Amino acid sequence: MKILQASLCVISLLVILPSVFSASSSSEDFDFFYFVQQWPGSYCDTQKKCCYPTTGKPAADFGIHGLWPNYKDGTYPSNCDETKPFDKSTISDLLTSMKKSWPTLACPSGSGEAFWEHEWEKHGTCSESVIDQHEYFQTALNLKQKTNLLGALTRAGINPDGKSYSLESIRDSIKESIGFTPWVECNRDGSGNSQLYQVYLCVDRSGSGLIECPVFPHGKCGAEIEFPSF
Repeated sequence: MKILQASLCVISLLVILPSVFSASSSSEDFDFFYFVQQWPGSYCDTQKKCCYPTTGKPAADFGIHGLWPNYKDGTYPSNCDETKPFDKSTISDLLTSMKKSWPTLACPSGSGEAFWEHEWEKHGTCSESVIDQHEYFQTALNLKQKTNLLGALTRAGINPDGKSYSLESIRDSIKESIGFTPWVECNRDGSGNSQLYQVYLCVDRSGSGLIECPVFPHGKCGAEIEFPSF
């Protein structure tokens, strides 16, 4: 009888342990976030056209692109939970801020919901071990307000006036303002000139604070880049 009871205990442990290890693994499913903001003037000033949202032309300010879970080796998880689709009702209290701070510029014109749906389902679902859907969007909005990239640049005399500025001065002015090193992504305008497109900042797993980036994305800007108007 004792042998049988011992065997049953071992079997019970074998059944329980995988689920414990699985839960532990899912709670460590990424290392940090990239918080990515884009300059609308550079999105639109390319050979591809842009379309303003149905609510009208966005403000001349950096807009949120996304909050992306990432691994320290430079890879990232995506589309992690098909059972948790985007649900507009969960962020009903954030919609006014979302339209202002997270506008879509894709064609055809839209309300932004398709953009937010894409970001949640591709990236947000991979952060569910830490933050839920409402917290995901709220966190991004908070980070935008906290970082104020345009303010950091204009205080340093770097303005969206179509002129060229050194990449080093752009990085340094942002770092001086927020205390952490950004990564700058460039694209090219219709004439092939390199221009300031997106700024990446890194955020800890909880989404509560900026950190120095463990790894930067791949890509290259010129030493001098344009900052187009919008």
